[in-house]
Amino acid sequence: MTSSTAAAARPRALVRRLLPTDPLLRRLALMTLVNAVGDGLFVTVNVLFFTRSIGLTPGSVALGLTVAGVCGVFAGVPMGRLADRTGSRRLLLVLGPLEAAAVLGYAFVHSFAAFVALACAATVLSRGAVAVRSALIARALPAEGQVRSRALLRSVANAGLVVGSGGAALALQADSYAGYVTMLVLDAVGFLVVTALLTGLAEPATALPRKGVEGRSAGGRRTALRDRRYLLVTALHAVLELQLAVLTVGLPLWIVLGTEAPAATVAAVNVVNCLLVVLFQVRASRGVTDVPSAARACARGALLLAAGCLGYAAARYGPAWAAAAALLAGALVHTLGELLTSAGGWTLSLDLADAGAHGEYQGVFLSGQAGAHVIGPLVVTLTAVDHGAVGWVVLAGLFALAGPALPAAVRGSASGPRAS
Repeated sequence: MTSSTAAAARPRALVRRLLPTDPLLRRLALMTLVNAVGDGLFVTVNVLFFTRSIGLTPGSVALGLTVAGVCGVFAGVPMGRLADRTGSRRLLLVLGPLEAAAVLGYAFVHSFAAFVALACAATVLSRGAVAVRSALIARALPAEGQVRSRALLRSVANAGLVVGSGGAALALQADSYAGYVTMLVLDAVGFLVVTALLTGLAEPATALPRKGVEGRSAGGRRTALRDRRYLLVTALHAVLELQLAVLTVGLPLWIVLGTEAPAATVAAVNVVNCLLVVLFQVRASRGVTDVPSAARACARGALLLAAGCLGYAAARYGPAWAAAAALLAGALVHTLGELLTSAGGWTLSLDLADAGAHGEYQGVFLSGQAGAHVIGPLVVTLTAVDHGAVGWVVLAGLFALAGPALPAAVRGSASGPRAS
């Protein structure tokens, strides 16, 4: 094979990996891709649109988005319970058009109060839809190999975010109201396309619940909010989810304000993270087959996250080239930890749940993640950004304590049957 032929074959091989041959998984992957491209378009331009086109101050945008994030934390459980009663697919057929309308609504916002109200509504819909989609996947895909399937969907999502962010660069370059609104329209169209793809799926059946387990309600199913083991696992894994704020908030500020590394290192770190997730998330899920192996994967991943934080701290000392090398090495280790904690988290959230109440259980687990994403910027700022290397060591300690606690938290538990 010539070098040119080999080069042409690599993209085709990547596409085959991201778009599987199984018809159901392929449809879910296509839905994930469309959704992620829309998210990439919107997230890349939203802050500039709110400030430059709507006229809000950066402080008011930050406040509004924080309030919306808090509202989103409480959306997962009620949406999940509603999905358990009405069916995940049926609920998503309603949520998709509502999400499209909410995104388009930003084009008509001209006051802070209206912005906060719409941002809260949009975030509640978005976080609720994430929980409902997770329940749909849990019921639609066979239990065996489901972690690998979710890993593939995450790879697809990251690829879509990259594509969407790249497309949004055109709107950023134009820096016009029309350009930003075009991104909103495309995001809304994406929600409608995903809704159309949903019509080709059958409503997954709900499995019978297990007996003799903690947190069972009077009606026979377990209740996630009374399932102490599940709540503990959710809380511990939420600590590991602080890694997102480390990557998106703490690290960029640390690179610019606390090290001699060039500002371009911020982009290099993001590229490293995105490429590794796209290429290796599926591989990282191998060996995660049950609750004990998932907990061990989270423990190993947490130690890698801690090591990444120590690498970031080391970037404080040394010339520009050494700082950049330490940051990139830290980002590499950090991403490997992210891959393992993600794979482990999926299995824990699924196998520790009552199969007859996946909507509620996924809502609880994802609300824990959402809470971590809301408070994460504050935690990272108060530690690493404000206190430098010492703060990074504190974050490393948080990860090193939370991850290894997960195997103890799940000890004695058994994986339950998932809906198929």
